[in-house]
Amino acid sequence: MDTMKLLLGTIIALLLAALVGSWLEMERGAKNASPEDKQRLGKQLEAIELQLKRDAMERQLLQQSGPLAVAPPPDSAENTALKAQVEENRRQLAQLAEEKAKAERDAKLNDNENLLLSGRAAQEQNTLMREARLVSQALLIGKITQFAEDAQVGSFVTIQVLMPEQVQQDTILAIRRKTGILGQIKITSIEGGEAIGNPLPGFGTIQPEPGDELILPPRF
Repeated sequence: MDTMKLLLGTIIALLLAALVGSWLEMERGAKNASPEDKQRLGKQLEAIELQLKRDAMERQLLQQSGPLAVAPPPDSAENTALKAQVEENRRQLAQLAEEKAKAERDAKLNDNENLLLSGRAAQEQNTLMREARLVSQALLIGKITQFAEDAQVGSFVTIQVLMPEQVQQDTILAIRRKTGILGQIKITSIEGGEAIGNPLPGFGTIQPEPGDELILPPRF
């Protein structure tokens, strides 16, 4: 672009110089010039004017079109940097896609674990509710009237028998308090409407109290 401007400027300068020289020559020798010389000078002036018009049009076209963009060569540093940036963008996109997929897998795994835990909790809750329902619906066989601890014979309870047909010697009854089971006792003796029983192992730290109910052990 700069070379073209320099060339056009040189041509214009030469043409202007020629024009000025021709006019000076014509002014000095206009009185003595022959008709052929005058005609030749007129043609030269017309050619110069035509060239000047062409130069002006070319300058105008160049100004309107603006500088031409030159593409960088294939192996230029600019292309190398651009390729590197494209590869880096691809790598980052791939990394983001992998992180998103991993997050989705982790979320799905957590959901499955939560569902499993929730299912187990619900199952345990249902089991507890079923056991509590069986305990509360069990037939009342008797009630504890006294709990005693003897150093020689050990702990025992006295029982008010409400359903004598269900109570025999060695019958095992469960102690019910509300909807829970405290433990079990084994009937050791029966006399009239009363009986005596001994707590079985695994009773726990809670001791029987008067008013605790006796039922047949539910089959859970």
